[in-house]
Amino acid sequence: MEKRATFSATGTGLLFALPMILLIFVFFYWPTGQALYWAFTLEQPWGGGNTFVGFQNFQQLLSDSVYWNSIGKSMVFSFGSTMLAMGIALTLALMADRELTGHRLYKSVLIWPYAIAAPALGLAFSFILAPQAGLLSSINQIWPGLWNPALDGKDAMIAIIVAFAWKYIGYNFIFMMAALQGIPRSLTEAAAMDGSGPFRRMRDIQLPLLTPTLFFLLVINITESFQDSFGIVDIMTGGGPARATELMVYKIYFDGFKGLDYSGAAAQSIILMILVMGLTVVQFRFIERRIHYK
Repeated sequence: MEKRATFSATGTGLLFALPMILLIFVFFYWPTGQALYWAFTLEQPWGGGNTFVGFQNFQQLLSDSVYWNSIGKSMVFSFGSTMLAMGIALTLALMADRELTGHRLYKSVLIWPYAIAAPALGLAFSFILAPQAGLLSSINQIWPGLWNPALDGKDAMIAIIVAFAWKYIGYNFIFMMAALQGIPRSLTEAAAMDGSGPFRRMRDIQLPLLTPTLFFLLVINITESFQDSFGIVDIMTGGGPARATELMVYKIYFDGFKGLDYSGAAAQSIILMILVMGLTVVQFRFIERRIHYK
């Protein structure tokens, strides 16, 4: 028999919910309200009040080619890191589901990278991908100058994409592995008895049944790539070289805390929020209709 907790008084329930309500208000609603206020006003760098300017901050941003460059770089980073992280995670999950050699190792250690803080991850990959002493230094010995994230913008973008994707491979793997184990074995066994090979079973049975999980991870990965990339960019490239890795979230920090343009940074944060919400709506509008939950 199912039992549910009930409260005789509304105040008791609100008292239990009060700590979470305070956390949400302090760390979400209050900063969001302040950002909205600053986005429509001109905040003085050293204080002294605000002047209402309407949409002037947004007009300046949308007419700035440098800001559009950060939007384009953010889109490249988002989709590149998402596809890389989900592709590798899916491959490892399929290997572990078939219980190939090393599948127990995959299940136990692949979640560890997700627990690493982004700045620490960026520092580690700065050494790993260093052109002078990293793993790729041997390539530069054969082809001098082939890999140099400090001077080549494309190399720098590849470096931060690889670092960010590495962090989320384990996160994606756990969900994909759970979804694969939820597929009835009778379906894959029946297909095997009919003569279908591993690739045919994966294409016709496993992937269609994985689509709800893949869609969920697609939304999460794209959202996180716009929000959780600051630490990696700040440590590895600092937005360079020549703004090649100046993503939207990093530009908000740079303009607000180093350029002291609080109003412009607030307007950028609002645009970033709208962009993430828009991408999420597009995914639910055009991709979810292809998802079969039964």
